[in-house]
Amino acid sequence: MLPTPHFRGPAKYRLKCAEVVSRAIATATARRLLHGPRMPDWNWAVELGTAIIRNQLSAAFAMQDVIEQRRYLDCLVLNSSAAKDVWTKDVLDEEFSGTWYIPKDPSPVTLLYLHGGGFAFYPKSSYANLISLIAIAADTSTFAVDYRLTPEHRFPAALDDARAAYLWLLCDLRDRGLPLPALGAALSPATEFDTIRASMTANEHSDWITGQMALAWRDWYCSPNERALPLVSPIHANLRGLPPLYIQAGRAEILYDSIAAFVAEAKLQGANVTFESWESMNHVFQFFGHDAPQSSEALRRIGEVVAQTVR
Repeated sequence: MLPTPHFRGPAKYRLKCAEVVSRAIATATARRLLHGPRMPDWNWAVELGTAIIRNQLSAAFAMQDVIEQRRYLDCLVLNSSAAKDVWTKDVLDEEFSGTWYIPKDPSPVTLLYLHGGGFAFYPKSSYANLISLIAIAADTSTFAVDYRLTPEHRFPAALDDARAAYLWLLCDLRDRGLPLPALGAALSPATEFDTIRASMTANEHSDWITGQMALAWRDWYCSPNERALPLVSPIHANLRGLPPLYIQAGRAEILYDSIAAFVAEAKLQGANVTFESWESMNHVFQFFGHDAPQSSEALRRIGEVVAQTVR
């Protein structure tokens, strides 16, 4: 079963959220019963979860103010066994804030987690489930950075906060010659902001992010003349000498072609990159946890790759 949804916050958001979720469930169920799964490999969890997230984001984007959009998205709370199996602790530093997610008897490895949400949204109660799943799968103490969000804080604010958190994890090493991470793992990453590829429209029917949403997030994040900068679009970066990169993506997500192009460029440069994709799956499908075999397998692979890298 999917994580149990609950609603919190102001009544107008709770009522709106309950209406949107109920309509998404009813519509997705009716469609599946009449026409079968939207994608061949989707089970009920993926079908309903995709519909709920897509409808939630669509309802949020219909609101004029980004603050209201965040408050609305925050009203949906997802409780799952994964979130209950980790210990959490909030951290407030002078330069950033974040939360520790620590499973029982973690390995000595530390994972720095940078959330998605188009650099604009971070509904923590929903993300807590995904971060907990990753922390358990990787068997790591995981620190999730609560970086500054767009459009109020544009590039490079989020990057600066991520760097500050990394320095903090490394204690007092704050100068040149900092040690690199042992591994970079990316789940459905945004790899280029200056190019629109075919999957942006071809996969809209199967993803819970629309092309319009992705372009709005892009414009909130940076100005047009910054889109091709390597720190914005890593497909243009010098990728030589980086730690190993491990990337997961779904072939049914709108970012798939951009991710595949980044992997091709990384390999062309001689970077150590491993790319694994799942047929019919959409953006950050790992969110479905152990309710879908594809996401369960993806989480297992994260744990394997982290263990192999450390070993």
